Formats: sequence, C-alpha cells, structure tokens
Amino acid sequence: MANSFISLFVHVVFSVKNRERLIAQNIESEIWQYLGGICRAHGVKAVQIGGVEDHVHLLLGLPATLALSDFIKRLKGESSKWISATFPALREFHWQDGYGGFSVGQSQVETTVSYIKKQREHHHRKTFEEEYRAFLQAHGIEVEEKYIFG
Repeated sequence: MANSFISLFVHVVFSVKNRERLIAQNIESEIWQYLGGICRAHGVKAVQIGGVEDHVHLLLGLPATLALSDFIKRLKGESSKWISATFPALREFHWQDGYGGFSVGQSQVETTVSYIKKQREHHHRKTFEEEYRAFLQAHGIEVEEKYIFG
C-alpha cells in the first residue's frame, strides 16, 4: 500500500487548573475559536469544541502523523499563553496537567458533536467530576481516585 489512510476521532476533555471556573461565557467563544486555530495550524480537524467555565471538550480528527499526547501538550501550552496575554484578569491561567482522550467511532461523531454543543445544559444535572468519572468508567479506564483530578 503506497499511502496510509486513517479515520481517528478522539473526544478530549481537560479542565482549568484546580477546576477553577475561569472561562466566563462572554469569552468562551473566543477561546474555543483560538483552540480551533491551533488545531488547524497543526493539521488537526477540530470537529467540535465547547465547554463551560471550568473545562473544555474537543472532538478532534487526528492525522496519522501526530501523537495525541504531543498535540495536547502544544494545544494546552499555546492556548494558556494566549489566554494569559489576551485577558488581563486571567494572567495566571493554566489548564490542568492531564487530560482524558476517548475514542469515537464514525457512527458516534454526530452524537458526540451534539453532546459537546449541549455542555451548559448538561452541567445543570451533572458536575464535571461526575461527568469525567462516567467517561472513565464507560471506556473501561481504571484509575486510583487520587490520580483522577491531580
């Protein structure tokens, strides 16, 4: 085979450091757009980006040539720097150290997009911590409690 072809979608979730509620509604669209720009610059397809005050969800289509861990490190680093420089009240902004990455099949893309779009209403019923634990459990990821939110 002369070329490599992949369809690799990953639902990525990470929070603001210490899950502080720093992403105000009036700036979140700017942050989501900036995250999308970083994705494009690195050849990643940002299918959907959204979240609430303390965390973000991204549905990403990854190219065959990019490791998820390398990309997330760049995404978080570049966006933290930009957020700190752009919004004076967020001069000390940082994302949490880790992230969750959950595989999404082609048949689940639309459902995942809808889920990300409805984050605000979803979090009227469930906290980020409850949501994150549910993702880990649904994907069969066993972790010690002390390492979940570090």
